[in-house]
Amino acid sequence: MNLPLDTELVENYTFEEISIGQSARLLRTLSLQDIEAFAAVSGDTNPAHLDPEYANDTLFHGVIAHGMWSGALISALLGTQFPGPGTIYQDQALHFVKPVRVGDTLNVTVTVTARDPATNSIELDCQVVNQNGQCVLSGKARVLAPTVKVRLPRVTAPRIQLSDPQARFNELLALGSQLAAVRCAVVHPCDEGSLSGAMDSARYGLIVPVLIGPEARIRHVAAEHGIDLNGAEIVSEPHSHAAAERAAEMAASGQVEMLMKGSLHTDELIHAVLSKAVLRTGRRMSHVFRFDVPLYHKPLLITDAALNIRPTLSEKVDIIQNAIDFARIMGVSTPKVAILSAVETVNPNIPSTLDAAALCKMASRGQITGGILDGPLAFDNAISMHAAQIKHITSEVAGHADIMAVPDLESGNMLAKQLEYLAGASGSGLVLGARVPIALTSRAEGPSNRVASALLGLMVAHNARRNHPRLAW
Repeated sequence: MNLPLDTELVENYTFEEISIGQSARLLRTLSLQDIEAFAAVSGDTNPAHLDPEYANDTLFHGVIAHGMWSGALISALLGTQFPGPGTIYQDQALHFVKPVRVGDTLNVTVTVTARDPATNSIELDCQVVNQNGQCVLSGKARVLAPTVKVRLPRVTAPRIQLSDPQARFNELLALGSQLAAVRCAVVHPCDEGSLSGAMDSARYGLIVPVLIGPEARIRHVAAEHGIDLNGAEIVSEPHSHAAAERAAEMAASGQVEMLMKGSLHTDELIHAVLSKAVLRTGRRMSHVFRFDVPLYHKPLLITDAALNIRPTLSEKVDIIQNAIDFARIMGVSTPKVAILSAVETVNPNIPSTLDAAALCKMASRGQITGGILDGPLAFDNAISMHAAQIKHITSEVAGHADIMAVPDLESGNMLAKQLEYLAGASGSGLVLGARVPIALTSRAEGPSNRVASALLGLMVAHNARRNHPRLAW
C-alpha cells in the first residue's frame, strides 16, 4: 500500500512485546462540546452535565463531565496506543474519585501488572489524574492483547456537529420577552396544526388570539385534538373567504395588529389584505424566511420564497428593502445581503446576474438603504469564506450573509425546503410590506415553527407601534 509521506501511522504492541511494568499515557482537556457530544451519543442528558442552573445547586456546584467520559479515555488509550489495534476488552473496573470539570486536563495512564501467556491476556492498572495531580478515576482493566503486528494509517474520527434546536428556539423567544402580546387575527384555523399553533403562541405570551372562522368547526377541531381555547376570542364566519375579509377589516380598523394564516390558501388571505387601501404601504409585499441552520454561524433570512413568483427588478428592490428592515428589527444593525445567482460574475445570458449588478449599484446610490449588498453570488460564495477565497472574491458579504435574496420563488422555495429537510434548519416566516405583519404557516410545520413565526410578527408589530404611534391600536 502506497501512502502519502505525511500519513500518520499507528502501530500496536503484540503480547510478546508487552512486559510487566510497561505503560502508556494520553492527555485530554475537557470542553463543553465533549460533554454535549457524549450526552448526544449516550443519551445521558442528566442535568448535572448540561444545565448550569440545576448543576449549581448540586453537591458539585457546577456542571461536571459524565463519569464514563473519563472511562472512555482509558478505552481510547488501550485501543489506539497500547496495546493498540487488535486489542479486545475483557473486563474493566472503575472507581470514580473526583468530578471532572470543563477545562480540566486529564493525564490517563495504563500500566501492565500481569500477563497470561496461556490466553494472551494482560491486566493493567488504570489511573486518571487532573492538572492538579489529583486522581479523578482509578481502576483495573483486562484485555486480550494482539498477536499479529500491524502498522496502519490512523483513522480520522467522524466529525460531530452539535446543534441544539431547543436552545436556539429559546434564544429567539427571548428577543420578545419584554414585549406585550398583540391581538392577532388567526384566519380560518380549522385544522389541528393552525389551531394548536395559535394557542401555543398565546401560551408563550406572544399573541392574544382572535380566531376567525366557522365557530362550530373550530370548536370541533379543538375538542377532537384536545386543544384548550381558553383566552381566545372567536369571531364566527361561515367560510375561509369571509374569514379573510373579516380579518383584513379588523386589521384596517385597528382591532388587531397581526394576522396569522390558518387552513386557507395564501392567495385568499393576501388578496383580502390588498383590497384594503389602508393596509398598503406603497411597497411591494414579500415573504421572508428566518432559518437557524446548524452548520451556519448565525440566523439566515431567505427572500422571497413564498409570495412573488418572478419578481421584476423594481419589485426586487422592495423585497430586499423589506428584508433589510426586518433584519434590523431582529437586531442586525447592518445586514449583509447576498443576491444569489448560479454564478458570481455578470453574464448577459443569466438575467438574475444583471439584476444583481443593478441592485448593488442602486444600493450604492441610496435607492436601497440600511444594508450592505453584493452580487451576483453563488450560494457557496455567500455562506463560505473558504469558497469565496478559492474564487478570489473580495467581499464584505461573502461568507457572512445575513440575507439571501433569491432570483425567483422557485429557487427560493427549493432552497428553503432543502435547508429544512436536508440541513436540519429550524424555520419561521413572515409577510412584510403591509401595515400589519402576516405569519404564513405551512401545514407541514411543527408547533415550534408556528410559535417562532408569531414571535417574528410580535417584533414587527411592536416596531410599527414605535415608528407609527397613530397606528398603535
